[in-house]
Amino acid sequence: MRILPASPSHADFVHAATDERPGSAPSIDRVLRRELYFFTLYRAFEAALLAFLAFSPFAPTMLTAEHETAVQVVATGYMGAALALLLAMRSHRLSIGALAAAGLAIDIAVALLCRHLLVGGDGIVALLLLVNVSAGAILLPLRTTAGLSLAASLGTLGEYVISAVKSSGLGERDGVEAIMFSVTYLAAAALCHLLGRQLRHSTALADRRGAEVANLAHLNELIIRRMRTGVLVVDAENQIRLMNEAAWHLLGGPRPDQRALREVSPELARRLARWRTDRVQDAEPVALAADRPPVVPRIAPLTVIDELFMIFLDDGRLVSRRAEELTLAALGRLSAGIAHEVRNPLAAIKHAAQLLEESPELPAADRRLVEIVLNHCNRMNGIVENVLQLARRERSQPEHIDICDWSRHFVDEFHRAQFVDGHQLHAVAQPYPIVAMIDPQQLHQVVSALVQNAMTYGHAPGQPATITLAADASDSGHPFIEVRDRGPGIPDTVAAQVFDPFFTTNELGSGLGLYIARQMCEANQALLEYVGGADGGSCFRISLARPVPLTGQQPAIGALEHG
Repeated sequence: MRILPASPSHADFVHAATDERPGSAPSIDRVLRRELYFFTLYRAFEAALLAFLAFSPFAPTMLTAEHETAVQVVATGYMGAALALLLAMRSHRLSIGALAAAGLAIDIAVALLCRHLLVGGDGIVALLLLVNVSAGAILLPLRTTAGLSLAASLGTLGEYVISAVKSSGLGERDGVEAIMFSVTYLAAAALCHLLGRQLRHSTALADRRGAEVANLAHLNELIIRRMRTGVLVVDAENQIRLMNEAAWHLLGGPRPDQRALREVSPELARRLARWRTDRVQDAEPVALAADRPPVVPRIAPLTVIDELFMIFLDDGRLVSRRAEELTLAALGRLSAGIAHEVRNPLAAIKHAAQLLEESPELPAADRRLVEIVLNHCNRMNGIVENVLQLARRERSQPEHIDICDWSRHFVDEFHRAQFVDGHQLHAVAQPYPIVAMIDPQQLHQVVSALVQNAMTYGHAPGQPATITLAADASDSGHPFIEVRDRGPGIPDTVAAQVFDPFFTTNELGSGLGLYIARQMCEANQALLEYVGGADGGSCFRISLARPVPLTGQQPAIGALEHG
């Protein structure tokens, strides 16, 4: 993770700012264009030097020209071409290869003309051309490099032959020099082309590595920004260098100009100072701002020499919730084990009570006691079954189902299984399909528990229960199923506790039915809640998850949209 100095902007104060992004590393085109720019400047310098030699009054003392006017024309043309190429560098529409090839071709032509026109300057011109050929080979592709370097070599030899024929004699020393320069042009072009190709490969590799590093830095920034745990990075002067959104909220939203940790949170500054002195972590939760939850700070060094420190701010509510979940999980396993062990002696007690009840000589008072024993045995057996069912509950396997059609089938099946007529339980569903995402088997268990609960408690004394199973969708399109009855309803003081485990108002109830039903709904990304009846009675609503478009595979539970 790259830590940068905090900028005065609020966004950079909250987020981990970074200057690197994919593509910010120098590109190959940018590097080659920069090299071509310096090459073009060097050509302009050469043209200026040639113009000085052609037009300066001191030129005859340095070089002799057979045709002074011709040299001046060549120098003027070369200077104009060099300036034109320099201006063409401003346009990005012209390719680097075209500019470099045109410039090198002009260099070769001017060099050969100068060799022919100047007397005694062959070596100087040849050396200057060698620099141009080498620089052009770095920028040009192999074919163009080979062609131009060969043209320079053959042109040098040809110019020597023409000059020798003109002067009626071949100088041995001049001939060796021409041949050596010709071979040097070819060798220098080959070596510099290899060097240029290696440069391009190295630049491309640096681009890829730079993009990867920038992507990783951006990824780290997003991860830190979206973490629920608050993250602070503080330097040795207790100045905040980095802060993510969670930390900003837990600290009460400090201003962007507040950089000193002591100013933002004196308590954190005190704990950091103690940790730097004694290396002691204070695990006591503390509220860092008004109307903010308590946090548990954890400090860790980022460098060996203690220049940067990272402070993690864990939300105390999340820590307590995780501890509670671990406790409930352990308690669930313990309860399942106890329920399994209780099952056998409970069955023996119930069987003995049933045998005792069948005795014809049993007094009426004792028969009443046996009835009490059987009732409580049945209640205990229900608790055991619920605990075991909760402990061995399988993962949900959601499917696309039409809740309207499903509700009608459920009512028909319930009528046949429980011998209930249509006046006690009936379905109210829309004529068109309403599709939801849920495990149909677990939905059947939840609705069965709610209907059984309504059959038992949702009616007036001495009157049969009247239950409605309704399937519909809200105005926003979220599907839901409601189980309504016309009973006395649930008081507000009790409604807040009906989903708590082991809470019941009936001495024969287990207090686990609604709790298990809600747990099954949560496993399917659904919500079970008590909403109360509009005209009295009770109403339990199951808000279901809407289906997502299939893309060739079953969507994961985490991808479902909650209703």
